[in-house]
Amino acid sequence: HCANALLTRFEPGEHIAIWAPNLPEWMIVQLGVGMAGMVLVPLNPAYQRPELEYALRQSQAAGIFFVPEYRNNPLADWVDDAKRTNSTLRHAISFDDWETFCAGGSQTQALPEVIPTDTALIQYTSGTTGAPKGALLHHRGVTNNGRFVGMGLGLQPGGAFLNPLPLFHVAGCVVAVLGALANSAALILPEVFEPGLVLDMCEHERATVMGGVPTVLIAMMEHPEFARRNLSSLKTIGGGGASVPATLVRNIEQTL
Repeated sequence: HCANALLTRFEPGEHIAIWAPNLPEWMIVQLGVGMAGMVLVPLNPAYQRPELEYALRQSQAAGIFFVPEYRNNPLADWVDDAKRTNSTLRHAISFDDWETFCAGGSQTQALPEVIPTDTALIQYTSGTTGAPKGALLHHRGVTNNGRFVGMGLGLQPGGAFLNPLPLFHVAGCVVAVLGALANSAALILPEVFEPGLVLDMCEHERATVMGGVPTVLIAMMEHPEFARRNLSSLKTIGGGGASVPATLVRNIEQTL
């Protein structure tokens, strides 16, 4: 339904931005954009207005999905401003209007052919040494990335992958979403990272594999509830995104 609704507003090959925290609908947009032969442009929901405007212009986005507000920032107002000043940006769809959007597609329309080397994703760098750069990632690359990382972590069919990282990063939308799908596992996805919440989800959802950057793993290990949690289902923890200290590795191995 999402792919068909997209094809009523956009052409295959056009770029579709998404500006929101972790939501179930985020992942449906990701898969719908891919099925419709379009290119996903994930944006950090913590972007300020100048960063949003830069990314939309630089990526030549024709549309954007967004939440109206995030961390007291008026995202809807900033999107309206960007739409008035950016002639490439034709449509802005609020997740508040999600059901109406999905109902707007033709159920008889054929989906376009998509080949493995078509661009699936424009992933923006953090921009620590200048303006963020958009890296073009194709379908074969992202699906293999998710599949192989999941396999390397020991993700098995019927397992459960806990990933507390944001969907706007490849650790979220590629490793977590596509990795779980490709390895027939459940995905446990907090909306935001909060160490107590992640520990609660790990215990109650019986996570078998978890991923995280060192700061996430340290925050969990140092949480006052950590020692009282039953994390016996957890078989593998994958760490990356920054240097992983050997002391952290030894601490996790000895404690768990």
